[in-house]
Amino acid sequence: MLDRIKALQSRPAIVALLIALAAQALFTLHLDQPSRIMFDEVHYVPAAQALIDLSAPRNTEHPLLGKELIALGMMVFGDNPIGWRILPSLAGTATVVGVFAFIWLLLGGRMRPALVGAALAALNQSLFVQARTAMLDVFLGAFVLWALVLMLWAMKGTPRQVRWRWIGASVLLGLATAVKWAAVPYVALAGLAFVVIRILDARRAKKSIDSAFWMKNQPHWPGLATIPGLAILGAVSIITYFLTFAPAFFYASDPLSLSGLLDLQRQMYGAQTQVLRHHTYQSDWWSWPLMIRPIWFFYEWDMGAQRGVLLIGNPVIMWGGLVGVLACLAAWFRSRAIRPLAGALLWIASVAIYIVIPKSLGFYYYYHLSAIFLCLVLPVAFDHFDRGRNKGWEEWFTALSLIAFGYFYPILAASPLHDGQSFNYWMWFPSWR
Repeated sequence: MLDRIKALQSRPAIVALLIALAAQALFTLHLDQPSRIMFDEVHYVPAAQALIDLSAPRNTEHPLLGKELIALGMMVFGDNPIGWRILPSLAGTATVVGVFAFIWLLLGGRMRPALVGAALAALNQSLFVQARTAMLDVFLGAFVLWALVLMLWAMKGTPRQVRWRWIGASVLLGLATAVKWAAVPYVALAGLAFVVIRILDARRAKKSIDSAFWMKNQPHWPGLATIPGLAILGAVSIITYFLTFAPAFFYASDPLSLSGLLDLQRQMYGAQTQVLRHHTYQSDWWSWPLMIRPIWFFYEWDMGAQRGVLLIGNPVIMWGGLVGVLACLAAWFRSRAIRPLAGALLWIASVAIYIVIPKSLGFYYYYHLSAIFLCLVLPVAFDHFDRGRNKGWEEWFTALSLIAFGYFYPILAASPLHDGQSFNYWMWFPSWR
C-alpha cells in the first residue's frame, strides 16, 4: 500500500479526481430517498422554484446564492428529489476534495495524511447528510474551504500566480457570504491571518512593522503587499456578493431595485437577529462538539417503508477530533509546530464565531464547518506525532470511522427500517431522540 501511495505522490490531480468520483458516487446513491421534502428543504426548495419562475421573493432572511444553486439542479433534473439535492451533493464532493487539497498544501505534498483527511470527510456523517439535503450549509462549507485552499496555495508562487489565487479566494469568500452571512467572520479571519503572518515574517526578518504592510518582497504571498491584499479581499468579496442578487431584479412581483438592495440587507439583518420562539431541535454552541442534540431531518413512512434521516456526526471523528485539537495545541506548546496550531485555531475560531453571532437560536447543523475542520485537524495531528514512522494509527482510526459510518448508515441515507420504533437501535442517549 505504501508503495502505491508513493507512486501517486507526484500525481495529486489524478488522486483528487478519483476521490471526487468516489465521493460523488457515495453521496448520489439513493439520493431520491426520501422522496418528499424534509426538514428545512421546506424553505429552500420553494424559494428555488420562485427563482426559476422569477415570480416573487421567497425566504428573504438569507442571500440568494444557495437557493440559486438548488434552482440550477431543479432546472436540469426537474422539481423532484434529484433536482433538489444534486447540487448539494456536488458541493459535498467539492468539500471532500477540498480537504484533500488543503492538507496536501499545508503539509507540503504529503499524500498519506491528505488521503486520510479526504476519507474522514467522506465518512463524516454530518457532511454526508448535508450533501443529500437541499439546504444551505453544504454550499457555505464548500466555498469557505476552497477559499482557504486558494489562500494557502497563494502563499507561494510567482507574483502573478499569487495575485490571481488571492483574487480567487476573495471571490469564493464573497460566494460563501452570498449563501449565508455566517461566512462574514471568515472574511475577517482571513484578513486577520494575512496580517498576523505578515507581521511575524517582518519580525523574523528583523524589519519594521511598517514594512509588513507595504513591502511586496515577502516570504509568504510574494508580490502582494498587505494593504493592497486586504483591499482586494474586501472589494472583490463585496462585489461578488452583490452580483449574486441579479435575478431578484427581474421578479414579476416586487422586483429588487438598486436602492432596495441595501434595504434588503437591513431586512436580512433584522430577520437574522430577531428573537425566535423555542424549537424542538435548538441547541447551544457548546453542545455541538459533544454531539448532544442531533436533528431528525425526516422520520416517516415513505416509498413503502419507514425511513429516517438523522443529522448526526460520526462519533469516532467528532469525539476523536476533539482529542486531535488538544494534541495539535500540545504540539505547539511542546515544539512550536505551526501546522498543527493552524488546524487547531481554525476549528476553535469556527466554534467561537457562534459565541459572537447574534442569533437567538442555534442548531447542530451550524457546526457543519467545524466538523469539516476536524477532518483537517486529525490527519495533521497523526502526521505530526507519527513523525514518518508509518505506525498506521491513522489507518486504524479511519477503519473505526468506516465501521461507525456503516452502523449509522440506515438512518443517514433514509434506508428502509423495520418499523416505527426502529430508531431506538441508534439512540445512545435520551437527547438523541
